[in-house]
Amino acid sequence: MVLGVPRIAALAGRTCHAAKQVQQVLKASTAAAPEMIKVSKVGEKKNVALIELNRPKALNALCNQLMSELSTSLNELDSDKSIGAIVITGSERAFAAGADIKEMVGRDFSSTFANRFLEDWTDVVKVRKPVIAAVNGFALGGGCELAMMCDIIYAGEKAFFGQPEINIGTIPGAGGTQRLTRVVGKSLAMEMCLTGNRISAKEALESGLVSKLYPAGDLVKEAVKLGEKISAQSPLIVQMAKEAVNSAYEMTLKDGLQFERRFFHTTFATKDRKEGMTAFAEKRAPKWTSE
Repeated sequence: MVLGVPRIAALAGRTCHAAKQVQQVLKASTAAAPEMIKVSKVGEKKNVALIELNRPKALNALCNQLMSELSTSLNELDSDKSIGAIVITGSERAFAAGADIKEMVGRDFSSTFANRFLEDWTDVVKVRKPVIAAVNGFALGGGCELAMMCDIIYAGEKAFFGQPEINIGTIPGAGGTQRLTRVVGKSLAMEMCLTGNRISAKEALESGLVSKLYPAGDLVKEAVKLGEKISAQSPLIVQMAKEAVNSAYEMTLKDGLQFERRFFHTTFATKDRKEGMTAFAEKRAPKWTSE
């Protein structure tokens, strides 16, 4: 039911409590634009989504509101057929300097455990489209974990990565002990998690945490170019390839090879596989239909 303006005014005049209720109804009925992220479509064909974390005074610290807005936007973009890839970035000073400690300092065990705190922060891994992290500046704690949830990490030459939770009496809670270890190995991951030591962008590249380094001013442009190249492929086959690569973290080599082979065989049931090979033989650009 939609309330008319006179009716709303009458309700508001009864009591302060009633006025507050009306404000809540009005707020809930209007889809609020995100306040802590910026979302735009970029690239020559506008087929890459750019999400910019936007809490500059807090160095893009990851609070519940920011992560909720990020999750909502990712879900919407995942359903948008005009988008082939998503880039997440921050500012040149900070990708994200960690979780918002002010939101956590007063928490107790029972509520933290019962409410499954941080479980809903990992929605980025559920996105079927490729997600690219463009990391400038600090990617610490939750910021490093968010970057690792993405499929590809590009970094600015002055970026730093770290899991400093040990310095405030806790441990990583969104993948820092798990994803980091799988990527850089036990020794380096253990050092970072036990000391809070940061690694430079160069060290991150050498350890396999990131795939490319660029000058800070060129980073987002290069990440978008990567997104455009991915977006030029068959969306259907891209999703299959992403799932196959991610399966390598969950399976033995034997099971993973079988999974990969089954997906490879499955591509022969698609029109895009036939179109891709036909276009190659005819020396023309393929026309994908995601069928």
